[in-house]
Amino acid sequence: MSTYRIASRYAKSLIDLAIEQGKLDKILEDVTIFVNATKNRDLLLLLKSPLVKPDKKEKIMSALFQDKIDPLTQAFMQIIIRKGREAQLPEIAQEFINQYREIKGISIVDIVSAETLSQDVIESIRKKLIDSKLAHGQIEFNTSVDKELIGGFVISFEDKLYDASVKHQLDELRKQFSNREYQAAI
Repeated sequence: MSTYRIASRYAKSLIDLAIEQGKLDKILEDVTIFVNATKNRDLLLLLKSPLVKPDKKEKIMSALFQDKIDPLTQAFMQIIIRKGREAQLPEIAQEFINQYREIKGISIVDIVSAETLSQDVIESIRKKLIDSKLAHGQIEFNTSVDKELIGGFVISFEDKLYDASVKHQLDELRKQFSNREYQAAI
């Protein structure tokens, strides 16, 4: 079975339990804490290592998260470890976040710009996306900087892409000129 299918099924189970117990937002906080913790390379290697016994992994995870996460999340992680799926815990956590966003109607918008965008510019983009009905509900932005864009920005979300970068405009001009030169040669 693929890692995505495993992650999707376990994440769905945790979401269902969290909804049933009225703890969906709390479990999201816990999962976010776990995702941030797995940015530590040692923890990630521990989870993926076949050399470390499951009971040792369970003890380490309990010690790391004992007073930081809800007992439901703690129990869920213990079950995953006992089933031998601890190597997929990071993917399960990320899939939980994805499913949570879908349930809550949160759109993720990626913005790559030539320079760091101010909060005013981001709010202006949010307003335009909502006004044009391209995005619904809440919007979360992932921003990054790419100096190669020269100027402007690239927005992508769902299956849409809006490229307002200077680099893109220059590329389009190059294409137009090369087509004209080709046609003139004919």
